[in-house]
Order: sequence, then structure tokens, then C-alpha cells
Amino acid sequence: MRIATWNVNSITARLPRLLAWLESSGTDVLCLQEAKVSEEQFPSERLRELGYESAVHATGRWNGVAVLSRVGIEDVVKGLPGDPGYDGSVEARAISATCGPVRVWSVYVPNGREVDHPHYAYKLQWLEALKAAVAGDAAGSRPFAVMGDYNVAPTDEDVFDRAFFEGSTHVTPAERAALASLREAGLSDVVPRPLKYDQPFTYWDYRQLAFPKNRGMRIDLVYANAPFAKAVGDAYVDREERKGKGASDHAPVVVDLDV
Repeated sequence: MRIATWNVNSITARLPRLLAWLESSGTDVLCLQEAKVSEEQFPSERLRELGYESAVHATGRWNGVAVLSRVGIEDVVKGLPGDPGYDGSVEARAISATCGPVRVWSVYVPNGREVDHPHYAYKLQWLEALKAAVAGDAAGSRPFAVMGDYNVAPTDEDVFDRAFFEGSTHVTPAERAALASLREAGLSDVVPRPLKYDQPFTYWDYRQLAFPKNRGMRIDLVYANAPFAKAVGDAYVDREERKGKGASDHAPVVVDLDV
């Protein structure tokens, strides 16, 4: 079984690439982030033509998450129980579903913007709510993973230059402590192998030739419970999908499971 996570940075802009990638990659389940459409605008019919059902939580121009599956979708939960919300509203940042023998969450963790910004405090609160929401599935016997764009690099090895990010979000002790706390719920980091270079970065800024210079970050993560982690046969960053015109600034992270 092949499972992947991908921040597509607008499904409308990326639809031709997404459809082609699904056809060529053999992916059974895809956790998708940053759809940037409403649920009514989501291209469910186009995906159904390829054999994928869609579970979608999206509200419009920003955010938006989904789970695509060609092995069935059941027990869909939209949103994060206990979501703290931001600026008076709850955003579309989490969705969970059971797909065949596996249960997954697709999450798009708040960016945080700046360390002294209210969005940073919201990010930490959101991660705490995520831990509470996934604790039951994490401790269960069914293969389970929380996959998506976490907007946090777990270690200094997960950024191209730690000094470059000094004073910025994504690398602060508090954010990394929140990830460590999430792992304490019974989850482990499934670290993919890179297809090029030494580090499996998953995100490269569009600016300043970041991708060809490999000035990247590993912020798209797969946090898995023990049954899921034990079933992993391979995991890799599909760096090729970051290349070329019209690419997302994130690459898919692909996990092969022996289930």
C-alpha cells in the first residue's frame, strides 16, 4: 500500500500535475494540504475519474485539507476537536479518515508567522489540541499516521542552515518541544530518504533559487504509531515533483507499507 502527503499550494493551480502524479506514482492514499478552494470547488469528479474518493475540509481561499483514496474512505472527521481557532474563527486545517487497513490524519499546521505574533501562540495551542485529538488512535492497534505540513523542522539537520533561521519560526525550541510532546502520544517520525543530496528536504522557497541550490527544509512529516511504523517498507521524498514549471513549493513524501 502506498500512502503520501503533499502540500500542493492550491489544487486549482496544481491540478494537471496532481492528476498526472497520481496516475504515475501508484499512490493509494494521498493526504493533501493547502487546497485553497471551497469544498464545492474541490475537483472531486476529476479525481473520481481516476478512481479516487475525496474527503475534503475546505472553506475558501486559504488553508484546506483533504484525503484522497482508491481503497475506500470511512469514518471521516472534519476539523480538530478542541481547535483553539484564530482571530475568532476555526480554520480548515485537519481531516481524518480510515482508508482500507489504515487510518490517517491530513494536517496543515499554522505557520506561526513571527515569534512575537499572535499566530505563533495559536500554532502552539493548535499542536497541543492535535496531540489530544490523536492520542486514542496513536495508542491503538490499527496502523495510524498524522501526515502533512507541520511547518516545523524537527532538528537543525532538517534545515539547510540553522543560522539562516535564527530568530524565526519553524525552528524555535517551543515548536520543537510541541513536536516532541506529540511524539510522546505514541508516534514516531518516519524519516524519508532523499532522492538527491544528503538531507530529505520537502520544502524549498520559490525565491532566490532555493530549489536548485537545495536551500530547503524538512517540514512535511509522517508521524506514525507503532503498527504503522513497523509496516514501513520504504519512504522517500519525490523531489522530482518539485521541478519544472507550475510546481508546488513542497514535494510529496511517499511511504510504502507492507499491509
